[in-house]
Amino acid sequence: MWRLAIPVIAFLLLGASFLRAGNEIMVAACGALVLLLAVPRPWAAWLAQLALVLAALRWLWLTWMLAGMRAAAGVPYGRMAAILVAVALLTLCAALVFRSARLKRYYRLDVGAAR
Repeated sequence: MWRLAIPVIAFLLLGASFLRAGNEIMVAACGALVLLLAVPRPWAAWLAQLALVLAALRWLWLTWMLAGMRAAAGVPYGRMAAILVAVALLTLCAALVFRSARLKRYYRLDVGAAR
C-alpha cells in the first residue's frame, strides 16, 4: 500500500532524529511503529495516528528549542526552522492518510459506522 509510505517516512525521520540524539529506546520504538503499520486492526491505526500527532508536536517543540538556541548564539535559524516546520507538517499529513477509504477498509475503521 503506497499510502503508508508517508507514515513510514515520518517514523523513519523521527527515528533518525532520536538516533542523532542518542536515544536508542525511541529509535526502537519508531521501528516498532513502522512494523505496527502492517497490523490490520483499528487499534493499530489509532496508535499510529496518535504517535504521528505526538511526533509532529515534538518536531515543533524541537524547532522552538533549536531556533531559540541559534538565535541566542547569533546564528541564522530561519532555514532550519522552515525545514523542521515542513517535517512537522509532513508528519501531520501522515496522520491524515488513515482517513482514505482504502486504509479505512484495511484497518477496519468503518466497522462501527456500518452498524
